[in-house]
Amino acid sequence: MNFKTADLCDDHRAAVEVVEPMFRDFGGHTTFGGPISTVRALEDNSLVRQALKEPGQGRVLVADGGGSLRCALLGDRLAKFAAENGWSGVLVYGCVRDADELARIDLGVKALATHPMKTVKRNVGQRDVAVRFAGVRFVPGAFLYADHDGVIVAPTRLD
Repeated sequence: MNFKTADLCDDHRAAVEVVEPMFRDFGGHTTFGGPISTVRALEDNSLVRQALKEPGQGRVLVADGGGSLRCALLGDRLAKFAAENGWSGVLVYGCVRDADELARIDLGVKALATHPMKTVKRNVGQRDVAVRFAGVRFVPGAFLYADHDGVIVAPTRLD
């Protein structure tokens, strides 16, 4: 992708929301973006797995893990599914694991931190619902743009 979030903010100030700066880069791409798809699941990555096994079509999965720092919602195996299935990236409001491997996968990944523990599998959560964290409302179908400067969300495509 060829954009800079700073330039998009300058050019579309009234249209963008800026995500609070709390996310770190873990994926092989630090610049990524696309239409948003969401999962809301606390300490259970069953729906994350289900989503990333579907055709991504350039989308970004926003995984609202409630900011939990007790386990990882995404690891190398799920990230590989995402890359193979055409997802642009994953934004995790929670933790990831397998950080060294994630850095070698053709996928954008931002998360709060790393944690070695995997989640439980209860198939609990919600798909493609509006979620709110880091000062922004993430609505399925809106557009997310991420790079080294940060993460922004707009209701429509900007680039």
